[in-house]
Amino acid sequence: MKHWRIEQVSWNRFDPSKVDPETIPLVKAAAMVERNGDDYALYLNSVFHDDPDFQQAANHWAVEENQHGDALGRWASLADPGWDFAAAFARYRAGYTIDTKADASIRGSRTGELIARCMVETGTSSYYTALGEASEEPVLKEICRLIAADEYRHFKLFYDHMRRYLARENLSFVQRLKVAAGRIGESEDDELAYAFHCSNEDPATPYEHDRCITGYMGRAMAHYRYRHIERGMGMIFKSIGLEPRGRLSDLAARGAWRFLQWRRDRYRAALVKAANENAGSRVTAAAA
Repeated sequence: MKHWRIEQVSWNRFDPSKVDPETIPLVKAAAMVERNGDDYALYLNSVFHDDPDFQQAANHWAVEENQHGDALGRWASLADPGWDFAAAFARYRAGYTIDTKADASIRGSRTGELIARCMVETGTSSYYTALGEASEEPVLKEICRLIAADEYRHFKLFYDHMRRYLARENLSFVQRLKVAAGRIGESEDDELAYAFHCSNEDPATPYEHDRCITGYMGRAMAHYRYRHIERGMGMIFKSIGLEPRGRLSDLAARGAWRFLQWRRDRYRAALVKAANENAGSRVTAAAA
């Protein structure tokens, strides 16, 4: 059962004067990815075709993911009344697909698949916590708090099943680390970039990965604080079989924080450069 329902959100508290315009594109893109939970459930059901207990858990997970997308989409429609959530999501579904009938995990094992899911839930729990804390708009703050709590529970769900499969498949530490690092590295792939494109750009504009991932990451990374990275690193360490708290985890968190700051600054610089170039093009066109 859902831990909350979209009708319970305090929509009447929406305050447009407290909406940060830089946040709206992020929420729109996140709505696309979250609302796509059905396809991921089909994929997981196919990979775990002989595990009815996990299949049931995956189906419940997808229901909550879809609700996340609906809640974020509804908020974005309040913040930008001209935005068509349904049309944007239809574009996303048409252009971004996964193999829902895979007979084996793309991670090489079921344990690996569940570790990868733990990485996703770590990232989303940290992200919605950061976004909610950064926002002054009360409804978005509430939605982010609810979603972050769900994502943390989802982490535990996948972690518990991962432990069950690890006892059977006995993946080595190196194998688990490789899966985790690989999935973290995929955070800048087409899933988010294409979601940003479909939810924020004109349908006539050709999709370009670098432009779109810059548009997303250049805004999203600004909301993170060290505490979010520190907590996320603890969850990552737990997933791969290391102590979630300790000297090694602290060192890894500091390194990840410095890397994030470096990437954030590069993305922000790229955003500023693109904005200046677009402004220059408009001036030239007007003069002509």
